[in-house]
Amino acid sequence: MTALFALATSLLWGLADFGGGLLTRRTPALTVVVVSQSIAAAVLGVIVTVTGAWSEAGPRLWFAVAAGLVGPVALICFYKALALGPMGVVSPLGTLGVAVPVGVGLFLGERPGPAQFAGIGVAVVGVVLAGGPQLRGAPVQRRTILLTLVAAFGFGTVFALIAEASTTLTGLFLALFVQRLTNVAVGGAALYASVRKGAPALPADGFPWASLPALAFVGLADVAANGTYAVAARLGPVTVAAVLASLYPVVTALAARGFLSERLRTIQAAGAGLALVGTLLLATG
Repeated sequence: MTALFALATSLLWGLADFGGGLLTRRTPALTVVVVSQSIAAAVLGVIVTVTGAWSEAGPRLWFAVAAGLVGPVALICFYKALALGPMGVVSPLGTLGVAVPVGVGLFLGERPGPAQFAGIGVAVVGVVLAGGPQLRGAPVQRRTILLTLVAAFGFGTVFALIAEASTTLTGLFLALFVQRLTNVAVGGAALYASVRKGAPALPADGFPWASLPALAFVGLADVAANGTYAVAARLGPVTVAAVLASLYPVVTALAARGFLSERLRTIQAAGAGLALVGTLLLATG
């Protein structure tokens, strides 16, 4: 069940990243983050009210608040790194954040078996290669590397925090709601500061109402991924759940191949294959 929920996390995050990437071609990235997360927060607010999840409020919610503070910062750094480029370096480096939850799991005493250790190594290499690392070309700016590593550390920290934010299903609903409210507050403040500096908040033709369903999908897929990851981390070793959940770049690459007819480079196809082998080792180990 850990493998099932963790792989569902990869699917949801991969599709959310794909959708978010398409939306940011026409709409500023900060606006995409704020609107999509606001929709997710509204839906979660209804769920929390209907299920009576407010009764689950407790000290663990601070983990959700922390995840909500770190997440938008990581996204902003990641988008800035992508803007500076090259994407072929930024994308695979961004997956290194998996080291954070894996390290936490090992520190807390988790000891995967030999097959799972092999699966972790193979899967991580596969994910990095599936991002299509750029092996030749112009040197990468030091600022780009720094922003990417900050983003990767942030993503990994969110993984670790959300796994500790609740112990029950209704508590998870409340934790995700608090995380989203914090996301919106931090993202909204960043958007306000950006507008004050003269950056546009909307496309030239106004709010993209036609994109509202896609914005809703991105926000809800992202929050669902956080939920399935939290469940996966509760059901089994965090070291296994985190690595399987980090396969989302493979999903994004395959979605681009299927919907945009983007061709996978040889190194990406090889990476996807290694990621699959690593997944099988983890699931059967």
